[in-house]
Amino acid sequence: MLKRIAIIIVGLYLAGFVLFVASLPKAPRDLSHIQGIVALTGGDARLDTAVTLFEGGVGQRLLISGVNPQTTKAILKKLAHGGPRFDCCADLGYAAEDTHGNAGEAGAWARFHHYDRLLIVTARYHMPRSLSEFQAAMPDVTLVPYPVDPESVDPEGWWHKLRVLHWEYAKYLAATALTAFGLESNRLDQGARRGEARSPS
Repeated sequence: MLKRIAIIIVGLYLAGFVLFVASLPKAPRDLSHIQGIVALTGGDARLDTAVTLFEGGVGQRLLISGVNPQTTKAILKKLAHGGPRFDCCADLGYAAEDTHGNAGEAGAWARFHHYDRLLIVTARYHMPRSLSEFQAAMPDVTLVPYPVDPESVDPEGWWHKLRVLHWEYAKYLAATALTAFGLESNRLDQGARRGEARSPS
């Protein structure tokens, strides 16, 4: 009996993982109604994509959340090839150290600017958990995902990618369960990063 239950649980877990991977979002085409862009640090592709979209006229302001306290706006502008819009309307968030913190930081920023439609830019595998955290932090805000893929190919290939996806799936399930019980999920990313910018991946 216990063996059968264990098999069922493992089967449901694996089926959920397959569904998780298959349902990873794609970038939207219509960005005309976006009020603000929130970019989560953790890779050059995220920052480059967000700044390119912003300089191209998407959104009114840009928030880069989870920035290392030692990183200045001038440094980020140079790294991401920012332009005039970056100078006037890009905000740097230094408080967030994880995805839960990103959500809180972005929520406060959205309320301050009275935004109710945000574009969220982060890694594709990280998007489901990010949306879950962000929606819990600002339930009245429409969140539009704009996933990006890493530019570099990992030398470990598909096996490393599978491990990353599985680990993110496990953290997504944990974050969803904790949120459902009204608990904070700020420990899920503990010890995962400390670099040029605090990454939520």
